[in-house]
Amino acid sequence: MNEGHLVLTFNAGSSTIKYGLFDCTAGEPVHIGSGIVDLRREPLMLHMQEGAVIDDIALTAPLTEDLREVIDEVLDRLGEHFPLGSLLAVGHRVVHGGDQFDGPVRIDDTNLLAMEALVPLAPLHQPHNLQLVHALRHLRPDLTQVASFDTAFHRTQSNLVRHFAIPQELFDEGVKRYGFHGLSYKYIASRLARLEPSLAAGRVVVAHLGSGASLCGIEGGKSRDTSMGFSTIDGVPMATRCGALDPGVVIHLLKQRRMPLEEVEDMLYHRSGLLGLSGISADCRDLLESGAPAAQEAVEYFALHVARTAAALATTMGGLDALVFTAGIGEHQPPVREAVCRHLAWLGLELDSEANAANATRVHAASSRVAVLAIPTDEEQVIAEEALSVGQPLPA
Repeated sequence: MNEGHLVLTFNAGSSTIKYGLFDCTAGEPVHIGSGIVDLRREPLMLHMQEGAVIDDIALTAPLTEDLREVIDEVLDRLGEHFPLGSLLAVGHRVVHGGDQFDGPVRIDDTNLLAMEALVPLAPLHQPHNLQLVHALRHLRPDLTQVASFDTAFHRTQSNLVRHFAIPQELFDEGVKRYGFHGLSYKYIASRLARLEPSLAAGRVVVAHLGSGASLCGIEGGKSRDTSMGFSTIDGVPMATRCGALDPGVVIHLLKQRRMPLEEVEDMLYHRSGLLGLSGISADCRDLLESGAPAAQEAVEYFALHVARTAAALATTMGGLDALVFTAGIGEHQPPVREAVCRHLAWLGLELDSEANAANATRVHAASSRVAVLAIPTDEEQVIAEEALSVGQPLPA
């Protein structure tokens, strides 16, 4: 590997830090390593994968609020396996880019302040993303850092789609539909363009179904509509998030039941969705294996709302040429794909049961009027590509 041709990516959450390492010697990022630190474990553990080799390494660094000592030890451990002196750039997933950022940017003082100003729009996600940026700035101020935004892909949507039916001054202040999971959708759009260019040029609904879930209507590779709006709680039900909810319910909980705001927030984000519906588990795999009626009903509810949302996005685009499933549930749960497509049979969707059961890429029947595919997503690949494109050395 030539010097200056490695890109490191970070995807930080409230309880985990995921990383990816990419060799860019050939001009495009090639994945050579990945791992995760589970911040909930005692002691902290670095789960590292290098090719076919998987290793779990206990970390000795204390877990502090600024994460500096943990990140310092992670970099030391990675340096034992990879020449981190050859780092060209570090790319970060940043959930919210607001209206300021419509693509990746090099993180300087000005951009960092702008990202911090967006924390109120994503208070449960943005601080964790920026925490790593600050830690690396302290530990390795020489490193070029690049931000990739989950909202940027959706900046091609019209204001007609982005508006809520509330006073205009609130829209002007930033209360609007932003959309999320954009890095995943960007990857799927590019992957579909290679697999099925004619479909990619048409009207496609992509269902990113994981513990967080949303759908996006993509026309000609551009986002036209999406299910998540102002926050990551909107749209279809998720593992623990409620999805779209009549705002009157929130008013009722606050005024009539006098629930504290923090308790309402915790319920809607952490105790609703599949977990709240079933009372059993937030994990779709557990629910599919369970014989309990509540588990079956939760999965059926999820599938119905995914199908309803797909139909709504098709309406925005004026038709549907392909439905693409991705992320953990979308890629690996044939019964969920089957249930969603059953609800959409009136649009001409027909599955090939054997291809669907095998988690094939193309799972539609030959007679289907709409193509149905299951394509694994790779947000880290997009982060690496964007870090490479923005993080090249500045001209002298």
